[in-house]
Amino acid sequence: MSASRLLRALADLAPAPNLSKQRLVRDQLGKQFAWGSALDSVDHAGELEKYDELHRDERLLRQGWGIVMGRTEVDGKMQRVRVPLVSRPVRLRSDPANKSEQQVIPAGDLEVHAALAGTEFGSKLEDIFDPERRDEVMADTAWLPKAAAAAGFKGAAVWHIPPQSERDRLVVVPRAVVYIAPETMPAPIAAGLREWANRSGIEDTALAAIYEADDDDYESEADARAPYCSLPLSREQAAAVVGARTAPVTVVAGAPGCGKSHTLAAIALDAIAAGRSVLIATQSVHAADVLADLLDRNPGPTPVHFGDSERRERFLTALGTGTGKGHKAREVERRRLAAAEAVEYAGRVESEIADWLDLETRRGRAEDLPLFLLDDFPGLREADLDEADGLLALAAEIDQGGWWNRWRARRAAKRLRVLAGGEGSPTAIARAVRAARDQRGAARLAAAGGLRLAPLWRSLEAADAEAAVAIGQLAKVESASAERRGGTARRSVASLAAALRQGNRPQRRARLEKVGGATLLRAMPLWIGTVADVEDVLPAHAGMFDLVILDEASHINQLRAAPVLARARRAVVAGDPRQLRFVSFASTARTDEVLERHGLSGRAGQLDIGKVSAYDLACGAGPVDELTEHHRSVPHLIGFSAAKFYHGRVKPITTHPRNHDADVIAVHRVEAAASVDGVVAAEVDRSVELLSELVESGAKSLAVISPFRAQAEAIEAAILNRFDLETIRRHRMRAGTVHAFQGSEAETVVVALGVAEGDSAGRRRFAAGANLFNVMITRARDHLHVVTAIGAADGLIGEFLRYADRPPREPGDGEGIGGWTAKLADALELAEVPVRRAYPVGHWTVDLVVGEDERAIGVIGAVHPEGPAAHAARHRALRRAGWRIVEAYPSAYGDEPSLAAVEILSDLGRSDLSR
Repeated sequence: MSASRLLRALADLAPAPNLSKQRLVRDQLGKQFAWGSALDSVDHAGELEKYDELHRDERLLRQGWGIVMGRTEVDGKMQRVRVPLVSRPVRLRSDPANKSEQQVIPAGDLEVHAALAGTEFGSKLEDIFDPERRDEVMADTAWLPKAAAAAGFKGAAVWHIPPQSERDRLVVVPRAVVYIAPETMPAPIAAGLREWANRSGIEDTALAAIYEADDDDYESEADARAPYCSLPLSREQAAAVVGARTAPVTVVAGAPGCGKSHTLAAIALDAIAAGRSVLIATQSVHAADVLADLLDRNPGPTPVHFGDSERRERFLTALGTGTGKGHKAREVERRRLAAAEAVEYAGRVESEIADWLDLETRRGRAEDLPLFLLDDFPGLREADLDEADGLLALAAEIDQGGWWNRWRARRAAKRLRVLAGGEGSPTAIARAVRAARDQRGAARLAAAGGLRLAPLWRSLEAADAEAAVAIGQLAKVESASAERRGGTARRSVASLAAALRQGNRPQRRARLEKVGGATLLRAMPLWIGTVADVEDVLPAHAGMFDLVILDEASHINQLRAAPVLARARRAVVAGDPRQLRFVSFASTARTDEVLERHGLSGRAGQLDIGKVSAYDLACGAGPVDELTEHHRSVPHLIGFSAAKFYHGRVKPITTHPRNHDADVIAVHRVEAAASVDGVVAAEVDRSVELLSELVESGAKSLAVISPFRAQAEAIEAAILNRFDLETIRRHRMRAGTVHAFQGSEAETVVVALGVAEGDSAGRRRFAAGANLFNVMITRARDHLHVVTAIGAADGLIGEFLRYADRPPREPGDGEGIGGWTAKLADALELAEVPVRRAYPVGHWTVDLVVGEDERAIGVIGAVHPEGPAAHAARHRALRRAGWRIVEAYPSAYGDEPSLAAVEILSDLGRSDLSR
C-alpha cells in the first residue's frame, strides 16, 4: 500500500464540514453575555473572569464580533442561533482603575466563520480586531448582512443594540461580546489530505513507516549510549530515550503519573543534542504547555511556539526581531569540553563505586570458598590474573578453526598450567582464577577497613548535578551558536518572527512557506504546537523534521495524525490505552465502502478510523516502551487503578513509611432519589461544602470534577456563586468534566459521581466506563474526596467504593534479603526499633527500612543482586524520591551486625527512630 493511496482513502473517510452546525454561543452562567462597547474592555464581566480562572488551563473564554442572533432554518428545522462571525480566545483581567471593567487580553488566533475564511468578508472581519483599521471597517456596516448571508444566515438585519423584544427575528449585532465556548469546531481536513497524497517524499516519512512497518527497519544497530540530556531518568525512561534514536516508530506507553511528559522532553533534548530537529505535537494546548514548562525549566534550545498559544507571544518577545550572531566557536567548544569533563567525571565516580561494590561481592564469595580450592594451583596466589584470563580465552578455542588456532590453543593451555603451578582442566583453572580474584578483593577491602561509600555517593550526586547543568548549558549555547546562526540563519529567524506575528493562520502559513526550511531548523530545532496547529500553520513539506513526537495519541484519530506524521522521518508516539480516547461518529458501512473503493479492504482492521487511534496504529508498527513507575501520588491513590487497569505492573516510587498506610480517599454519601436534568443537587451542595472546608484549612490546588457536563456546570455555577475571584485564584481552584482534566492533576480532588439510585442503567454505565473512571480517580496527588448518592453499588463503582472504605495496609516484609541483612534486622529489633525487611519502593527493594513516618531511613546491607549498575540506579532513584539512605556492609563491621546496628542508631540518633 503506497502512502499516496492511503492518504486518498483517509481523505474520503474524513467527514465533510457541516457549516450549518457551527458552535453555538453558550450562556452558561445564566446571564446575558458580557457586551462591550470597545474590543479591549468589557463591562460587568466579573463572573466570566472568575470562570476563566476556574478553567485557566482550557482557555474557554472567547471574544466574538458580528453576533448572529435569532431563529433561522438549520437542516430543515427552525432553530435559535447565536453565532459570532469572527472570534478569538481571550483572558479577562480586572482593570485596576475600574473594577467594574475587565481588560480583554488576546490569548490565541482569530477564527473567521468557516464559510467566510479567505473571502473579502473574512478580511473585513479580521480587520475588526486591528486597531488601525477597525474604525474604517465599522464606519459603514452595510456589508455585514451580506457576510451573514454568505455564512448561511440569510435575511439578518443589522442591530447595533441586542434586541430585547422580537427575539425570534434574525439579526446581526456589530458589537463585541465575551462568552464561553467549551470547544471549537475542527477545521476541515479532507482537502489537506488529498494535497498530501500528491506530494513527493511521503514514502520516506514516519507516515509510511507507521502504516507499512517492516521488520528490516529494526535491524540497524541500536545507539546504546546513555541519554544525553539534563533531565534525571529512571531505567525505563532511559530505555525509551535510547530506543527512540533509531527506530522508525517508537511507542511510549504509561499509566497516569508515570512520567510520559518527562520522557518525551528527554527524547526531544537527546535528539537535538545529536543534531536533529524535533516537532512536538499534542492534542490540547494544555498538553503542549506542560511539555513547554518542562523544557523551560531545563537549559536547552528555545522552543518555537508556532500555533494558537499564549506562549507564542512570550516566544516572540524573547526572540525580538531575530537573533544575534550567536555564540562563538570558542565558547561552544569550552561548553562542550566542560560537559564532556563533567560527564566523564561522573562516570569515573560511578566506576569507582562499582569497583568497590565488586570487591564486596567478591568478599562474600571468598568467604564461601573451600580453603583447598587454590591448593592444586598455588601459582595463582601470586600470578598475573589478567594474563591467566587471556590464556583461558585462547585455550577455549581448541576446537575452533584450522591447525593454527588449535596449535595456539594447545600452547596457551600449556602456558596456563605453568602459570597456575599445577595440572588440571581449563574449567578447573578458571574456577581457581575466579577464587584467587575473590580472595585478593577481600584482602584489599579488609586493608581499606571495609566498604564505606557515603563520601563517594555524595560525590556522585554532586557530579550528576554538575553534569546535568553542563549538558543543559551546552545545549543552550550550541543551539544558539554562530555556526547555526549565520547570516542566512539569522535572516530565516527574522522571517520566522515576522511570520508568527501574522494575525491569522493562513497568513502565518503562507509566510512560513517562504522561510528557508533546513537553515531555519538548524537554528531553531525544537518546535511545539497542537495537532491542529501543525496542519494549519506549518508548511506541508514531507519529512521536514527528523523526529516528530506525538503526545496524547490515544486521543488523536488517524485523520488528524496523518499530516503530522508526514512532516517527519521518524516518530515517537505516546499515550495510554486505558485513558480517555478520541470521540468518533464514523460509520462502519461508509468506512467499508471507501476502503473497498480504494482496494484497501484487507486493511479494514488498521484503517477503522472510528476505533483505531493514532496510538493503536503505532503499537502495530514499533516497539512499545512501557513506563510503569508512578511518580505522582501517594500509594493509596494509585493502588486501585494499578491493580484494576494495569494488572499490578504500576508501582509507586512514592511509597514511604510516611504515606504507605495513609488513608487519603474519603467517601461522602448523600441522599438523592434521582438526577434532575442531569444534576444530582445533593452532590453539588456537598462538593461545594467540601471545597469551603478545604479553603478554611488553607489547602491549595483544588479541583472538583464530574463525569457529566450538566453536573460539572452546576458545580461551576455554585463555586462562582460561593467564592470570590481572589479566593479562586489563591487556592488554585479548578472545576469541569473528567474529559477536561485528562493530563491535569491537583493536590486535592473532589469527584462528584453524578449518579443516584433511581438513575438509568445507561447513566451508571457512562460513569463506570473503565477509561473515564481511570482518569477520574487518578488526578489527585494528595487527597481524593468522592461524593456519591449511590448506596450499595455493584460493578466498577462498587469495587472502588469498597476499596476506598478499606484503610490501606502497609507493605509486608518482602523476601530475598541475605543472611547478613537478616542478622542486622534482628540486631536493630533488639534495640526496639521498627524494622521492615525488603521494603518495596517502585520497582526497587530497600533491604531494611528503620523507623517511622518522615524519620524513617533506608538501610542497604548488600550489593544489588543485578550488580553495581543496578545498585547505582537504585540509589539515584531512592534519593530522587526523597529517601535518606544509610549503608551497612558486613566488611565494614567485621561481620558483626550488632556493631552496624549501634552505628546506625548512633549516627542517626535513637530518639529519632523510636516507635
